[in-house]
Amino acid sequence: MQLTIVTGVIALATGLFLAPLSAQLDDQAMRRALAIAETTASPELAEDLTDSRPTADGPVQAEAERIRHATGAEYIVIMDWRGVRWSHTSPAQIGRIVSTDPSEALAGRDVMEIDSGTLGRSARGKVPLRDADGRIVGAVSVGIEYDSVRARLLSAIPGLLAYAGGALAVGALAAYLISRRLQRQTHDLAFSDISALLAEREAMLHSIREGVVALDAAGRVRLLNDEAQRLLRVGPEAAGRPLDEVLGEGRTSDVLAGRVSGDDLLTVRGSRVLVANRMPTDDGGAVVTLRDRTELEQLGRELDSTRGLIDALRAQDHEHANRLHTLLGLLELEMHDEAVEFVTEVVGVHRATAEQVTEKIHDPLLAALLVGKATVAAERGVSLRIAPATLLPDRLVDPRGLVTMVGNLVDNALDAAAGTPDPRIEVELHTVGSTVILRVADSGPGVPVEHRESIFTEGWTTKELPAHGKRGLGLPLVRRFAERQGGSATVRESAAQGAEFVVVLPDALAETGPDDDPPRIPRPLDAPDPGEAGAPGGAGGSREDRQSR
Repeated sequence: MQLTIVTGVIALATGLFLAPLSAQLDDQAMRRALAIAETTASPELAEDLTDSRPTADGPVQAEAERIRHATGAEYIVIMDWRGVRWSHTSPAQIGRIVSTDPSEALAGRDVMEIDSGTLGRSARGKVPLRDADGRIVGAVSVGIEYDSVRARLLSAIPGLLAYAGGALAVGALAAYLISRRLQRQTHDLAFSDISALLAEREAMLHSIREGVVALDAAGRVRLLNDEAQRLLRVGPEAAGRPLDEVLGEGRTSDVLAGRVSGDDLLTVRGSRVLVANRMPTDDGGAVVTLRDRTELEQLGRELDSTRGLIDALRAQDHEHANRLHTLLGLLELEMHDEAVEFVTEVVGVHRATAEQVTEKIHDPLLAALLVGKATVAAERGVSLRIAPATLLPDRLVDPRGLVTMVGNLVDNALDAAAGTPDPRIEVELHTVGSTVILRVADSGPGVPVEHRESIFTEGWTTKELPAHGKRGLGLPLVRRFAERQGGSATVRESAAQGAEFVVVLPDALAETGPDDDPPRIPRPLDAPDPGEAGAPGGAGGSREDRQSR
């Protein structure tokens, strides 16, 4: 195709050059003939014309032939005012009327033309012949053989064709080199194959359920398929823009840009947990695949929770068997009053815990979560208490999101407090207007100052890997949930030297109602409960309150 284009362009250029060349050579021949005629038409020649007769051996014929031989003209014809020839290359034509109309030259005008006469076709120039006084006494006609003009044109063609051939050779070589390079770049695929592959690629990219992001060497987004746009929450206008500009700063940008190395890298985008793999390309870019691991991660965390519940139920089973054996012994010893008191005390512990939670937490999902977590904490030897300042109405905008945050923070607190002296966890939930403030404190080892931001990074953990093989996602999800609602999630040192997580959620309540309490100042973890013995304003509290604590 390239060779055909080059050949066509050279042929066109050659034709466009030859067309004006022919006209240019004709013009040059006519101007040469006119110049010879003007040189010949001298006053002396006019005097010879008027003083002699038109003969083959006259002075006019002799002068004309001398000039003809000197200039190489085909003929020089000198005529009088009647058009009678006084000179000619054929002496027999002298004294006869010229074969072409001399009226314009005899009228005083110069003439240039291509015409045919007794000597054939020629380029002609005609001028008037004037005497010393300026009167027109005749005319001079000079002809240049037209065959010589044609010969000049034909003689120029071989050189022109040689140049055209050289240009064609260079163009053919360039076309060959470009073709070879194109074949290497396209792996010897024909244009029809490339078109088919492109159609197949588009169909495949937009049908697979994995996100695909292609980047160029400069870090700009080359393409995103539909799934990538959904997972990253960007639109098709992201193509052509730098990656950091599209996604903003954060771990997701670092993973996609290759600033974090490894396989199956975890990152959080919005509320989604993504697994990314990056493959560099030969041109310096890269292709990144994204898998949505949100549901799998939730299942993994549910599996961890289920295993924890199973362990707790197993421990409860042993404890329940011990209680039944105790009750059986009391009944066999006919200690009925003691048996009734024992059953009442055991039942009251669980009832008191549930009542304490539901009195302060009016959302059923959150209350159920905390009751379950209190049972698990008790079986692990950790005291989980609800802070006295807690009061949460049943008007949450996103109760499931708050359940996720509380569950993650309580699980982390349980892991941190378990095994420490006097293990304790305190959960506080209160409102300020429509803002919900969540505080979870523990008596664990705490979080070093230098790690208080790192713990909110995806994949950062100090725990052993669970069964599903991934950790370090709970706290990043908590912060993402909070930031998505315009809030924040921070960590600081608790009063018991452990960690205290504080989450602020603006506009988390649907509307302000009488159920809301004024802002409360969080009480330190180790401060006495108003209902405990020795606390200000309390006389020790009821037995059920002490048992629940």
